[in-house]
Amino acid sequence: QVQLVESGGGLVQPGGSLRLSCAASGFTFSSYGLNWVRQAPGKGLEWVSSIGTGGAIRSYADSVKGRFTISRDNAKNTLYLQMNSLKPEDTAVYYCEWRGIRGQGTQVTVSS
Repeated sequence: QVQLVESGGGLVQPGGSLRLSCAASGFTFSSYGLNWVRQAPGKGLEWVSSIGTGGAIRSYADSVKGRFTISRDNAKNTLYLQMNSLKPEDTAVYYCEWRGIRGQGTQVTVSS
Protein backbone atom coordinates (compact mmCIF):
# COMPACT_ATOMS: atom_id res chain seq x y z
CA GLN A 1 0.00 0.00 0.00
CA VAL A 2 1.00 3.62 -0.39
CA GLN A 3 3.12 5.06 2.41
CA LEU A 4 4.33 8.61 2.81
CA VAL A 5 6.55 9.26 5.81
CA GLU A 6 7.54 12.84 6.54
CA SER A 7 10.44 13.81 8.79
CA GLY A 8 12.75 16.70 9.59
CA GLY A 9 10.43 19.03 11.43
CA GLY A 10 11.21 20.69 14.73
CA LEU A 11 11.49 23.92 16.65
CA VAL A 12 13.52 26.66 14.99
CA GLN A 13 14.04 30.35 15.62
CA PRO A 14 12.80 32.95 13.13
CA GLY A 15 15.27 33.24 10.28
CA GLY A 16 16.38 29.65 10.70
CA SER A 17 16.27 26.72 8.31
CA LEU A 18 14.91 23.21 8.19
CA ARG A 19 14.94 20.46 5.58
CA LEU A 20 11.92 18.22 5.42
CA SER A 21 11.99 14.78 3.84
CA CYS A 22 9.22 12.49 2.65
CA ALA A 23 10.01 8.84 2.05
CA ALA A 24 7.50 7.30 -0.34
CA SER A 25 6.63 3.70 -1.17
CA GLY A 26 3.83 1.72 -2.76
CA PHE A 27 3.74 3.50 -6.11
CA THR A 28 6.07 4.34 -8.97
CA PHE A 29 7.57 7.45 -7.42
CA SER A 30 9.33 8.75 -10.51
CA SER A 31 6.12 8.75 -12.57
CA TYR A 32 4.18 11.30 -10.55
CA GLY A 33 4.23 14.90 -9.50
CA LEU A 34 4.15 15.52 -5.77
CA ASN A 35 3.11 18.28 -3.43
CA TRP A 36 3.89 19.72 -0.05
CA VAL A 37 0.93 21.11 1.88
CA ARG A 38 0.66 22.45 5.41
CA GLN A 39 -1.92 23.05 8.08
CA ALA A 40 -1.45 25.78 10.64
CA PRO A 41 -3.20 25.58 14.01
CA GLY A 42 -6.91 26.25 13.60
CA LYS A 43 -6.66 26.68 9.83
CA GLY A 44 -7.33 24.57 6.75
CA LEU A 45 -4.86 22.87 4.47
CA GLU A 46 -2.67 25.22 2.46
CA TRP A 47 -0.79 24.22 -0.68
CA VAL A 48 2.91 25.05 -0.37
CA SER A 49 4.74 23.67 -3.39
CA SER A 50 4.60 21.16 -6.25
CA ILE A 51 7.21 19.39 -8.33
CA GLY A 52 6.99 17.52 -11.61
CA THR A 53 8.23 14.03 -12.28
CA GLY A 54 11.77 14.98 -13.29
CA GLY A 55 12.13 17.84 -10.85
CA ALA A 56 12.53 20.59 -13.42
CA ILE A 57 9.00 21.95 -13.08
CA ARG A 58 8.41 23.50 -9.66
CA SER A 59 5.83 25.89 -8.31
CA TYR A 60 5.40 27.68 -4.99
CA ALA A 61 2.79 29.53 -3.02
CA ASP A 62 3.47 33.25 -2.91
CA SER A 63 3.88 33.01 0.86
CA VAL A 64 6.99 30.81 0.52
CA LYS A 65 8.41 31.81 -2.85
CA GLY A 66 12.08 32.69 -2.62
CA ARG A 67 12.46 31.01 0.78
CA PHE A 68 11.48 27.36 0.19
CA THR A 69 12.90 24.94 -2.37
CA ILE A 70 11.23 21.68 -3.35
CA SER A 71 13.31 18.85 -4.77
CA ARG A 72 13.19 15.10 -5.26
CA ASP A 73 15.52 12.13 -5.55
CA ASN A 74 13.83 9.54 -7.73
CA ALA A 75 16.56 6.99 -6.99
CA LYS A 76 15.72 7.21 -3.29
CA ASN A 77 11.94 7.69 -3.66
CA THR A 78 12.25 10.77 -1.50
CA LEU A 79 10.77 14.26 -1.69
CA TYR A 80 12.39 17.22 0.05
CA LEU A 81 11.49 20.73 1.14
CA GLN A 82 14.34 23.06 2.06
CA MET A 83 12.94 25.89 4.16
CA ASN A 84 15.05 28.98 4.75
CA SER A 85 14.34 32.34 6.40
CA LEU A 86 11.56 30.76 8.40
CA LYS A 87 8.87 32.98 9.89
CA PRO A 88 6.45 32.38 12.78
CA GLU A 89 3.63 32.18 10.23
CA ASP A 90 5.32 29.10 8.74
CA THR A 91 4.39 27.19 11.90
CA ALA A 92 2.28 24.24 10.79
CA VAL A 93 2.15 20.52 10.27
CA TYR A 94 3.73 19.81 6.90
CA TYR A 95 2.55 16.94 4.72
CA CYS A 96 3.75 15.49 1.46
CA GLU A 97 0.89 14.61 -0.83
CA TRP A 98 0.43 12.19 -3.73
CA ARG A 99 -2.92 12.14 -5.53
CA GLY A 100 -4.70 13.41 -2.41
CA ILE A 101 -2.99 10.96 -0.08
CA ARG A 102 -0.91 12.45 2.74
CA GLY A 103 1.42 11.07 5.34
CA GLN A 104 1.21 11.64 9.07
CA GLY A 105 2.95 14.98 8.76
CA THR A 106 5.86 16.61 10.55
CA GLN A 107 5.49 19.55 12.91
CA VAL A 108 7.38 22.75 12.18
CA THR A 109 7.36 25.41 14.89
CA VAL A 110 9.03 28.76 14.30
CA SER A 111 9.39 30.67 17.53
CA SER A 112 11.94 32.57 19.56
